[in-house]
Amino acid sequence: MANFYFSTAQQLPLYTQYFLNDYVLNPAVSGIRPAFEMKSNYRYQWAGITDAPKTYILSIHGPWKDKNMGVGGYIFSDVTGPTGRLGLNLSYAYHIKITDSMKLSFGLAGGLMQYNLDGSKIVLVDDLDPALDNSIETKLLPDASFGIYVYSPRFYGGITAQQLLQNKIEFTGDNSTVITRLKTHFYAMAGYKLPLGTDFEIEPNLLVKSVSPVPVQVDACLKFAWQQKIWIGGLLRTSDNAISFLAGYSHNRRIFFAYAYETTTSNIRNYSSGTHEIMIGINFPVAVTQKPEESPSFDY
Repeated sequence: MANFYFSTAQQLPLYTQYFLNDYVLNPAVSGIRPAFEMKSNYRYQWAGITDAPKTYILSIHGPWKDKNMGVGGYIFSDVTGPTGRLGLNLSYAYHIKITDSMKLSFGLAGGLMQYNLDGSKIVLVDDLDPALDNSIETKLLPDASFGIYVYSPRFYGGITAQQLLQNKIEFTGDNSTVITRLKTHFYAMAGYKLPLGTDFEIEPNLLVKSVSPVPVQVDACLKFAWQQKIWIGGLLRTSDNAISFLAGYSHNRRIFFAYAYETTTSNIRNYSSGTHEIMIGINFPVAVTQKPEESPSFDY
């Protein structure tokens, strides 16, 4: 008789610099600024721990001519120990004008996810446990996400639901099957950009993440910018008690570089030197009819 093993947990990776590439979290962000934005993000979590999570993302999105629409896509790789995900998502967003300075956007994304499980990297308490053999199993599944986003030159906020299809993944070993059910993840994000004179700007923002049965997780960040060229900031995250320090530089609002260092007050700090996250971006301005007062400033 076959044995069955079930697994549920938080399944999507963390991003310390989520506000610099909020498109990855919410497809409705596509096209809110008059440029195509290409961004590359690499996160090495818990450096020093064997098989620690590593995440890579490459995204591009922007407005579609003058049609109040946005399009985009991203590829990503997320590897944690014996498990890995490789995915491609494409998105479409439609923008509606609410007031002279505020718009509402609806976004939908769909794509394919490849899930991998390397049985040779799993250390069993019982060597005779037949849960998995030493093979590498791969599953390819479709997935989708939906988001709503409201924005103005100073305020932004939105909600997102990812992994809408809640696919079931089955990995079969010797006389046994490991079943993972993908759970829908919900995100709520909001922020405000407050000018301090002509050169300085302060930006508080908040990200709330929810997926059953994991406790709700909150990221609270505060960013200080000078002439939208140089910025520093700090972030606090609940649940894993993480503290992050951020810094970045932008050249002519076309090319930018950002770095975040994260540490934790949990017992993990005894085994890890911290988490490192690097982001590089470039803008490709396009000709659109958006007025300056309708389009938010770039995140950097």
